[in-house]
Amino acid sequence: MTSLTVRFAAELDGFSLDVSFEAPGCGVTALFGHSGSGKTTLLRCLAGLEPRVAGFLQVNDEIWQDDANGIHQPTHRRAVGYVFQEASLFPHLSVRQNLEYGMKRVPASQRRVGFDEAVALAGLPDLLERSSIHLSGGERQRAAIARALLTSPRLLLMDEPLSALDERSKQEIFPCLERLHNELSIPVIYVSHSLKEVARLADHMIWMEEGRIRAADSLQRVLTRMDLSVEQGEEAGAILEAKVALHDDRYHLTALDGRCGRVWVSRLDLAPGSPARVHIPARDVSICLERSGGSSILNIWPVVVEDICEHSASQVLVRLRCDGGGDAPRLLARITRRSCTMLRLKPGLAVFAQLKSAALIDY
Repeated sequence: MTSLTVRFAAELDGFSLDVSFEAPGCGVTALFGHSGSGKTTLLRCLAGLEPRVAGFLQVNDEIWQDDANGIHQPTHRRAVGYVFQEASLFPHLSVRQNLEYGMKRVPASQRRVGFDEAVALAGLPDLLERSSIHLSGGERQRAAIARALLTSPRLLLMDEPLSALDERSKQEIFPCLERLHNELSIPVIYVSHSLKEVARLADHMIWMEEGRIRAADSLQRVLTRMDLSVEQGEEAGAILEAKVALHDDRYHLTALDGRCGRVWVSRLDLAPGSPARVHIPARDVSICLERSGGSSILNIWPVVVEDICEHSASQVLVRLRCDGGGDAPRLLARITRRSCTMLRLKPGLAVFAQLKSAALIDY
């Protein structure tokens, strides 16, 4: 199986970096952490911009760095696309000319991403002849992403590409990022300190803290780790991967089928059979000992209590495993300590999770 293998260690101006992990060789891997955790430093190492850092880097079948064996590809020899917080387009060029500049850096025989493909992925067909100075923030970032793709990278690095955008521009660029997630066959390392962005876009997650890797695993597993979930506060929750089963137009609802069962959410503009991703906030999951009837709650799943930990003086977090074996998806429920005691919750107890349809967020 193709993958990204990374090992770096160095002391950089008082900052200690010591990381070792593997990530999938395609799809989006989120590099998450608070400011100062080392995310951008790690990106610079991947791009070859930190020559003082020793280590090992293999991108699928290519070894870019192996200091133990005298291999260290310089930056210009690494097929890396880099998207920064600021788009940095050439202001005197049109969108088309900016994109062509990126494409001309790669000999025709080595191009792996075509012009029309990059334009389609970034949603730019109607903007090609526009001057780059007349673009919105979201449009500028989409053009920057397309320009990076046209360098035919083996690895795409994105350093908080939404951090400089307002909420409207973020919503404008999300479809572009989702197309990268669904259609691009190269690994993408996406740096963010926003769990909302990570939950919407990533398949794999690396959680950094003070120059170290605290967790590296699938998005579902990292988000439901109890020690990390407590730190997520109001954003704590789980991700459900599902497919659209049917639409109930009378009540403006959509039924999704996933490994935990069927879940009803507010109407989605997706065809039956389409993949969908839903964030299930821990604050909106309740627990009952028996499947209740006569309730307004549409989503009730059999689950097993897997773990319990304190969240605050009055609340606990409960991790619940869907009824489907050890590798089944997990949910998180944030309930009061009093409720936990009254229900006599403990690991191994079979219970039911209740999820409000109105609270579920489609990604």
